[in-house]
Amino acid sequence: MLLIIDHQNRASEHRALRSMFEARKRVFIDLLKWDIPALAGRFELDHFDDVDATYLIVTDADGEHLASARLLLTTRPALLDSLFPELVDGPVPQGADVLEITRFCLSPGIGARQRRVARDSLLVGLAEFAFANGIRIYTGVAELAWFRQVERFGWDCQPLGPPRLHGGEALVALRIDIDGSTISRLAAAGIISKAVAVSAARAA
Repeated sequence: MLLIIDHQNRASEHRALRSMFEARKRVFIDLLKWDIPALAGRFELDHFDDVDATYLIVTDADGEHLASARLLLTTRPALLDSLFPELVDGPVPQGADVLEITRFCLSPGIGARQRRVARDSLLVGLAEFAFANGIRIYTGVAELAWFRQVERFGWDCQPLGPPRLHGGEALVALRIDIDGSTISRLAAAGIISKAVAVSAARAA
C-alpha cells in the first residue's frame, strides 16, 4: 500500500509516520552511523519534518513501514540549499514545480524480494505524484554509490555538479526531470509498482 501524507491527513496517519520515523532511526543512525539525534532514542526526525513536508510511505498489510521518502518544498529553505550548496555548480533548482527528495528509506530486516517490490512501488509513486501535481523536477543529495543506482532506474537523472567530499563521504547533488515518459522509462528498466495509492494531496 502506498500512502501519501501531508498536512491535510497526517493526524489520521500517525501510525504510518511513527513506523517510518522508527525505520529512519534504524537505517540512518544505527546502520549508516549518521551523526544526528534520535528523538526518545527511537525516532529520527529533524526540523524539516514540519507541516510543509510531504511523505510517500509504502506499508505492508499491517500498516508497517517498508519504504518511504520525504518531499520538501524548494520555495523555502530545504536541505540542498541550506546544507549542501557547494555540491551544485550554478543556482540550486527552486520553484513551485521543484521538490526535493530527502530521507529515501528502505526498512532493514525485510527480504530481498519484498525490499525490491517496496522500492519499485516508491519510485513509481514518486513519478506518479510529481506528474499528477505539476512537479517538473525532483532534486536531492546522495552518496556517490547510491547516485549511481538512481541513475540506472531509467528516469532522466543528472548530477548538478561533480562528486565532492563532505564529512569524509563523496556526495552528489542531483536532479530528476519528470515528464509524461517517466513512468514508461521506469517500466522499461524493470521498475513497476505493485502498490495502490490510498490517499493523495497536492504537495504545495
